[in-house]
Amino acid sequence: MRVIESISEMQQQADSWRRQELTIGLVPTMGYLHQGHLALVQKAIDLADRVVVSIFVNPTQFGPNEDFERYPQDIPRDLRLLDELGVAAVFKPDAASIYPQGYQTYVEVQQLTQPLCGHTRPTHFRGVTTVVNKLFNITKPHLAIFGEKDFQQLVTIQRMVSDLNMDVEILGHPIVRESDGLAMSSRNVYLNAEQRQTALRLSQALEQARRLVSGGERQPQAILEKVKNHLLEGGGITIDYVELCHLDTLQPVTSLERPGLLAMAAFVGPARLLDNCILTPPGAGLHDRTQ
Repeated sequence: MRVIESISEMQQQADSWRRQELTIGLVPTMGYLHQGHLALVQKAIDLADRVVVSIFVNPTQFGPNEDFERYPQDIPRDLRLLDELGVAAVFKPDAASIYPQGYQTYVEVQQLTQPLCGHTRPTHFRGVTTVVNKLFNITKPHLAIFGEKDFQQLVTIQRMVSDLNMDVEILGHPIVRESDGLAMSSRNVYLNAEQRQTALRLSQALEQARRLVSGGERQPQAILEKVKNHLLEGGGITIDYVELCHLDTLQPVTSLERPGLLAMAAFVGPARLLDNCILTPPGAGLHDRTQ
């Protein structure tokens, strides 16, 4: 496994693989890898001839007073895990390479980034789409894998690729959970034992919503009220948002007649946690996404 820090060296390696007609898969990460990340990597390995994993804590996607300076890192462990999986290369640039002096170009997807996380993190997705665009230009992948835990990020990247006619296939991977249901996240390390138990209410609230919909509930407000009540019961959670929205536009639904995304973000102690699920009313299929 090659560990590459230079942009030009990574581009040369990607060019070499492409000349050999080898397919390249990319898994962008900020490091501190967990089994969720490794599941994305394994999917890429299954689909591509050569897999590149990027490790870069991207400063432009963090807002003021967020956790950029203390984002967890363990590069030696990350490299060992990726080498054991059979990754071809790890691209590990520094911020000065990605954003050199005088940098002033950004890529922005407008409407999809306004709801959900965009309400409280207005510059976040501009940072995400910009760095992903740069990673595509540097690693030159045929396909890239993103986790569905950040569903808004996934559909935003898909929209960017479609709108800009980029020749890369974007694939999602289902949320990977701990045995007790907690969605895997690098930020779970911020939680103490009591906070971790509190955080289980996120996945429990999603399951409660599934049961409501299976039982015939179609009114978003009724579903959202139950979910919020469960999250807040017992204290320890501050809700950022809980929304039921269209799968493609992320705009609120007025009645759940077709599959919709139940998405949430909440603070538990120092950690901001995301979780979501697709609610599918009986008789509706995932292929029927128009509402």
